[in-house]
Formats: sequence, structure tokens, C-alpha cells
Amino acid sequence: MSDLHLGIQTLAQFGGGQSWRLALAHDRAHHTLLWFTRGQGRILMDGRRRGLGTHNAVFVPAQTLFAIDISPQTLGQVVTIPVGTPLRLPDMPRHLRVRDVHVQAELGALIEAAQREQSQTRPLAHDALEAHVALMSVWLRRQIMEEEHIPSPRSAGERLSRRFVQMIPKHFTSGAPVSFYAAELGVTPTHLSRAVKAATGKTAADLLTERVVHAARSLLEQTTHPARNIAAHLGFGSAAYFTRFMQQHAGASPSQLRAQAPRGGQQAAQNPRTNTPRSRASA
Repeated sequence: MSDLHLGIQTLAQFGGGQSWRLALAHDRAHHTLLWFTRGQGRILMDGRRRGLGTHNAVFVPAQTLFAIDISPQTLGQVVTIPVGTPLRLPDMPRHLRVRDVHVQAELGALIEAAQREQSQTRPLAHDALEAHVALMSVWLRRQIMEEEHIPSPRSAGERLSRRFVQMIPKHFTSGAPVSFYAAELGVTPTHLSRAVKAATGKTAADLLTERVVHAARSLLEQTTHPARNIAAHLGFGSAAYFTRFMQQHAGASPSQLRAQAPRGGQQAAQNPRTNTPRSRASA
């Protein structure tokens, strides 16, 4: 199923059977509603890291940086919603711990009904799927209104971390270093990295690196673009440095990662745009 289509997947399908797809910090081109039904883990979202558990609902708007660290035994469903949908959705990330069993059952029933419509070939199945997802959006907004789900106040460091991660999807392909983000935010690189580390458990450089690695692996595995084009798209000054970077941070060269990719995932597409390389050109 395309990431840009309305639909339901299992958590395993969403991760494509590869842990890095969820564990590395990244953003997606669609809105995402995740419903966890078994297991535990941690989620990095909106500039801070929190624990995940059974009957947690997470809404991730498009272009929101997030990462999920879960065990293979964790189960759940994922609703992907394209940008531009007429559905009324929250405009910010939300993480809800749902304790009421009736409320849990309500969302579970909506997802099951949507899955049935998606798997069958009945007339107007897509219309029915949209209607079920519309009810999920109502469910989500009702829960957000509950007092128990009002987010806790953020510290100054957490607010800075949130502003930083909001910038990453817009700038990570430029090759800009942490100092660029710090200057834009009006702080020193050291202060920024300390704040991000305290809020997320990872440094600012770690999150930037993860976003680049995730994009690189996705392009290598899902497209036929030459590695040199992918390198230029991601702000690297040379294909050779891109190779060293991937060997260091992904444990394999671009050609090895492409050879190891699950078959059937590659597709032709327009060439990635070329960006003027900045920090990675001389790193």
C-alpha cells in the first residue's frame, strides 16, 4: 500500500519488517494514527521521548519527526491518512494513554470495521473506509478534549528541543550542521545539544544523522536512483563521502544496502533534487 493512500496496516507491515524504518528518527508525507494493542517501548516525538504501552494512541501529523523503539512482540494497527483530506485532524502530535476499556473498544471496533472494508471488494468500499476513518478522527479529538489527556507543561529545554526537531524535516537535505540550527534558534550548539539530549536521550547531531540515514536507506531500497544522485540530494559533497558515512552509520555501503534490500521494493521515480552541499561536503 502506498504511504500516500488512506488505509490500515498492522504495525509490522508499517515497519516493513525492518526495525530501522521505525527506530531511526524520520518524518512521513502522510498523517499517521498508531494504536498499540500489546507490548511496550518508547517513542520520540515532538522533541521529547516517552514510554509506550498497551492501549496507547499516537497521532503523528505529516512532516513530524518521530521514532519508535519497540520489541518484535509489540502489536498494533496503523492508519495512514493523506495530506489534504477533508477530515478534521489535530494540528499537532498527540500521545494518549487510554485507560477506559469502553473507549479502547470503541477505537478497536472502528479499526476492525475499516480493515474489513479495505480487504473486501464491495461497492463503495473506499467511501465506507473514509467514513470509518472520519469516526476515528472524531474519537481522537474527543479524547484530546479529556482532562486526563492535557499535555504536561514543558520545560524551557523541552520547548527548545521541539523547535529543533520541527526544523529537521525542512533542512536535513541541505547538509546544514548543528551550528546552523542553533543559530536559527538563537542559542549555542552546545546548549542546543544538551537540551535535545535531556529531552530525547539523543544529541542534536544524532537526530540529524538518523534522519539522513533513514532517507538514504529508503531511497536506496525503494528506488533505482544512482547512489551519487542520492548523495547529492542529501547534501553530500561527493559519493565517496556518502559511502563512508553510510558505512559508519548503517554498517554497510550504499551498494551493499541496496543489494540487501527486500526484492520488489524498488521503483523508478523522478531524480531526487540536487541541493547545494554544506557541512557534509567537508565533514
